[in-house]
Amino acid sequence: MTTIDIDALLDAPESRVIVCCGSGGVGKTTTAAALALRAAERGRQTVVLTIDPARRLAQALGLRELGNHPKQVQVEGFEPKGELWAMMLDMRRTFDDMVRVHAGPERAEQLLQNPFYQTISTSFSGTQEYMAMEKLGQLAATGEWDLIIVDTPPSRSALDFLDAPTRLSSALDGRMIRLLTAPAKAGGWGLRKVVNAGFSMFAKAVSTIIGGQLLTDASAFMQAFDSMFGGFRERARKTAELLRSSGTSFLVVAAPEPDALREASYFVERLSAESMPLAGLIANRTHPVLAKLSGAEALAAAESLQNAPLAEAVLRLHADRVQLAAREERLLARFTRAHPEVALAKVPALAGDVHDLGGLRDIGSKLAG
Repeated sequence: MTTIDIDALLDAPESRVIVCCGSGGVGKTTTAAALALRAAERGRQTVVLTIDPARRLAQALGLRELGNHPKQVQVEGFEPKGELWAMMLDMRRTFDDMVRVHAGPERAEQLLQNPFYQTISTSFSGTQEYMAMEKLGQLAATGEWDLIIVDTPPSRSALDFLDAPTRLSSALDGRMIRLLTAPAKAGGWGLRKVVNAGFSMFAKAVSTIIGGQLLTDASAFMQAFDSMFGGFRERARKTAELLRSSGTSFLVVAAPEPDALREASYFVERLSAESMPLAGLIANRTHPVLAKLSGAEALAAAESLQNAPLAEAVLRLHADRVQLAAREERLLARFTRAHPEVALAKVPALAGDVHDLGGLRDIGSKLAG
């Protein structure tokens, strides 16, 4: 089993983007923040892009809140060799900004006020994942930071953000959506053609979500959107290239649990198939044994004690910990056998939640071994 050299990854000048990914609830956001803090303290100009809406991370970084644009972390006593910046994705604002850049002032306002746009910009499948990648592209294009660390969206599949640019682009350029432009283009006949072609059920279904003005709003939206669609797809293509570049590394974060490791295994295989650079697996919240005493010995000692309830309880807790650690090791060994080429880092579970820079620094130290 190879161990991830986290500090070498953070320090390498050619290392420009680190993407933390994995299933929900495994500690991606905290891992991303801890890596960013450690990189800044080691001299990198670092920005961390988080998708987690919880205020916990902002508070841990000593900030009142995180916004859609990077904010420098400046806390008394925090004097890194580099700089640490942080931001939290605002999906709607990122989409709005992209529209303004591509569409020009007048057409942008038409799009931003359109009910169809207001729906897809907040609830269309893949929008959050696409906007995370759009924001990554924006941060990389500025050239202001040596290192960008990305916390991927908490979605059902850890793979959604890889597919999002293509999926959202295809959906907006797809046949059903394109047919919705027909009413304006064909003087009203297009609407009858759409309905007669068997799309009435589709239109009715979507109408229940965004209202009876669906066809009119969608038609106006698509006509205004036509002029910027090329730029939309081009940015998606550039971001996909960035994710595959030699300066990008993926870290898969997983808890030592069957479901999380299955997701991690699937993700490792997908990254390999997509030719994306995998740095390794971070096994988060592990439970290493803290004393050289087997579980059987601890239980035997507990049985032999009399009138020492506290010592007996500690011994039994140790025996439980030994059993849990052995289970986790078996699960990780199974993953390693399936993916011997994947380097591994283990981060022990903390006693409580991370609520300040000290906690993030502690996690960074454990990540680096």
